[in-house]
Parts: sequence; structure tokens; C-alpha cells
Amino acid sequence: MLRVLTLSTLFPDATRPTFGNFVERQTMGLAARDDVQLEVVAPIGIPPWPLSRHARYRPFAAIPEQEIWKDIIVHRPRFSLVPRIGGRFSPARMAKALLPVLRTIRERFPFDVIDAEFFYPDGPAAMRLAEALGVPFSVKARGGDIHHWAAQAGCRPQIIAAAEEAGGVLAVSEALKADMAALGMAEEKIAVHYTGIDRTRFAPVDRTAAKAALGLSGPLIVTVGALMERKGQRLALEALPHIPGARLILAGEGPDRAILERRALKLGLADRVDIPGVLPHDRVAALVAAADVMVLPSVSEGLANAWVEALASGTPIVISDAGGAREVVDRREAGAIVARDPGAIADAVNALLADPPAQAAVAATVDRFSWERNSEQLFAHLSRLAERH
Repeated sequence: MLRVLTLSTLFPDATRPTFGNFVERQTMGLAARDDVQLEVVAPIGIPPWPLSRHARYRPFAAIPEQEIWKDIIVHRPRFSLVPRIGGRFSPARMAKALLPVLRTIRERFPFDVIDAEFFYPDGPAAMRLAEALGVPFSVKARGGDIHHWAAQAGCRPQIIAAAEEAGGVLAVSEALKADMAALGMAEEKIAVHYTGIDRTRFAPVDRTAAKAALGLSGPLIVTVGALMERKGQRLALEALPHIPGARLILAGEGPDRAILERRALKLGLADRVDIPGVLPHDRVAALVAAADVMVLPSVSEGLANAWVEALASGTPIVISDAGGAREVVDRREAGAIVARDPGAIADAVNALLADPPAQAAVAATVDRFSWERNSEQLFAHLSRLAERH
């Protein structure tokens, strides 16, 4: 029996039901195995008073310190967070707050390994906790945790140290693995661990009927993700005037929402653009399956779950050459990799609308992604760490 303590600052709760849902899905797959016992520690960073009374943090007060979340025991300890300027201190603050919690858990649940599911601040915090408790730890890189935090002078040495001390290191794509090696991590220590896909939820459907169920018709383009400059929704919006008759739905929420709304008005596109906010996973699946094309011209990615979900739904993607893009767009049926330019995006979308690939052929491009395979690989990886320790 393998006993796993999953550590992740990205994990859903009652106030953020879709926050880190890809970590949740992976964790549920591992926990479902008969040969695994698993608990989750999902720390919540809270700034000191009076910042803690800000609307962004106030809802966290209602989240229980421990609960059963979808049949998994989830601990939600708080740690002191200094927004914007205090990122370099987060791992130490987190580890200090979590150590007594993990010692108490360990008295009842003697976990064999700590599985940190985000590289920063989770990885350096896991390093401190593993050393104090005498257990091995693994850390997984997902994209932004490397591309953003490793660019911060106070954080990069901690990221490198966590990689050196970890019993094992995972990356969501070959491209991210190469980026990590370029930072100075031992390439031979990094294993690629692809995401999974729920084929019961993301699968091709009758696209005309799917659009009708949403009250739509005609060419439909979607983006899915946080509304921020890095994700490139503005570029998709500025491509829209060059895509005749198309509607654009920007699913998600984030700091750029008002900017995007104003831009749509300025371009005279308000009647062709919808920004519905964060959608439940089932509604995301329905939207993506109805779409003719997904567009996501990100500045950086690891290997976006949104890419894989769209392709599994039979929807081709138009994306930038970011992260593992070439690992998913490896044939025409998958879509196109383009420059982060509205004209290039419009040209690629128009080409796909004029000559759409068969939905089944699109879905076949991601046959290698499955949650079953993801779970098997993670179990084998963590088992090796526990056995070697």
C-alpha cells in the first residue's frame, strides 16, 4: 500500500470550484486505486490584516480547515502571504505553518511520500517539510510555476534547490522539461508526465445541434482560460473582424475582463463577443464541443489542458508556439501553430473554417492522453521514490 500526501496550493474549494481542477482530477485518479491511500494538503495564503479583509480574501474565512472533498480528506491550513512583493518568502512561511499540521497528520496517517503538485511555492516548501519529517518528495512543474517564478531573482534559487533535493521531478511536456534543464536542473532527473482527458465528457458531438442547444449558429470560436494578457485573448478579439460572421466566446475570468470588454466595444464587436465568466466543467465541455475552432495564443504554457480538451472534442486549435504546442499540434487535423498576431490568427482560423478536418480525426490526435495512463505513471513514479528511501 502506497500512502501519499498530496501538497498543492492549486486545488478547488467551495469558493473556487474550478481552481486547480486538473490537479483535483489527477489526485482523484490516484486515490481511486486499491493500492493507494491518499490525503491532500491544500494551503491557503492569507495576507496580514487589514489586507486579509480585502474582497479577494474574505471568502476564504468560510473554508473549513479540514473536510471531505469528493471522498478525499483535504486539509486547508492557512499560511501568511505577502501579496505582490513577498513571493520569495512564501515557501518558508508555508513550511512553517504546515509542519505542525503534517506532524499531526503523520501520527494518524504515516504517509510514505509528499507529492508537490506545483513547483512554486509548493516545491521548496515540500523540500523543507520532507527534510523535517524524513520522507521523500516529488515535485511537478506545470508551466507558469517555472516560466513566471523562475524569472524572479529571489525565487529561482529555491526552485533549483527543490529540484536538486527532490527524489523525483515531473514536467507536463517535453518542452517544459527542456526549459527546466536550461535553468540548470538535471535533465536526466526530469520525467514527462502528460495530463489526462475525460473522454466521457470531452468527445465529438453533432456540432450544429450543440450550437443550437447554446442558442447559437454560424462559425463559433472559443478561448478557455484566465482572462489575462499572457493568455492572449486580446489577440483573438482583434482577429475577429477578419473572420466573417464568426462569434467569439471568451470563457474565463481574470484581470483583463474590463479591458477586453472595452476593446470589443471600440472595435464594434460587442454583438459578436461573449464573456460568460468561469463556467462549470460540463458547460466548458459543451461549449468546446460546439466550437469550430479554439484559439489560445499564449505567451507561455506547459501543456495546456484546454488544448487537449478541445482536440478530444473534435475541435481544432490555433495556438502560439508556446510550451508543448508542437507535442499536440503535430499534424494538420490538430489545427495550426501561428505567430501571436491577429492577422496570422485570422488566416489560420479562416483556413480551418473553409476546410474543416473531420472531428474524429481531430480527436484521434490526443489518443495518447488518458487519466488511466496518467495515474499509472504517477503511481509508479511515487512508488519508486518510497521504495528507494
